[in-house]
Amino acid sequence: MPINMRRELDFPARIPSTMFVRKLNSLAIIGIAGTLVSAPFARAATTVIPSSSFSSYSTFESYWAYLYPWGSDHNGSARMKGSSTDHSNIVVASSTLSLIATPTSNPNPPTSTSNPHPAIHYARRASHDLLFGHPANGYTISGDFSAPTARGTWPAFWLTAVNSWPPEVDIGEWKGTANNWFNTFNTSSIVRSDLVGWPTDLSFHSIKAVLTAQPNNSDVKIQFYMDNVLRTTQYGQAFVGKPLWLIVNLQMEGSSGSPGPTGTTTYKVRNVVVTRTGS
Repeated sequence: MPINMRRELDFPARIPSTMFVRKLNSLAIIGIAGTLVSAPFARAATTVIPSSSFSSYSTFESYWAYLYPWGSDHNGSARMKGSSTDHSNIVVASSTLSLIATPTSNPNPPTSTSNPHPAIHYARRASHDLLFGHPANGYTISGDFSAPTARGTWPAFWLTAVNSWPPEVDIGEWKGTANNWFNTFNTSSIVRSDLVGWPTDLSFHSIKAVLTAQPNNSDVKIQFYMDNVLRTTQYGQAFVGKPLWLIVNLQMEGSSGSPGPTGTTTYKVRNVVVTRTGS
């Protein structure tokens, strides 16, 4: 699940083979280096990623990076690929980002370099961003998504730790069923997951996460919305001060089941906006 965004939220984001990641600072949330800290008073919001970041390839590349922050492989059967000169699996058009997964043969190496080392069956793109490490008391991350839900498809829009995992916040994660998973990983075993039904007709729907540093200057409250309705509230323990990558990606198989589709799979994203409150 990744596209690397150039932001460290002390949260992140950019995607390879269907992935973009960015890093946010302390309250770290999204692909641009960013960090969350509790603040004694409210400040006007600052736009970190504008809704126009998918308006052209040049604009896209000014906010997002290709592949996962750590490379091309992760925990599914898709290998991310892509660069400023290779857009075969990533399309930026009509202010929409399309991440495309296609079956592949004879990959080299044949298995993922990441645990649990699944066999590679697809080529995809991902992007991420890294948010700058500005102190902040909150981030709001939102966008519109047309997410495939067929068995073996694993699109995502998520925040993951820059330095060591966890923390992780999954704003959008679709694992081969008609549900979106809102997840917060405090440890590998202390996990909160809330499932919300998701249409299977590939229509666009909005999701949003509002992350707010708590008065103890340690924890982060995360409010998850779908189609502008609050669906659940979760808490990240000791998330303040930990940078995160914001990632948009299309993985395959793995947690979404197998075998995956025999044809092309497309995941579309538009109107992604990240704002920061605080200094």
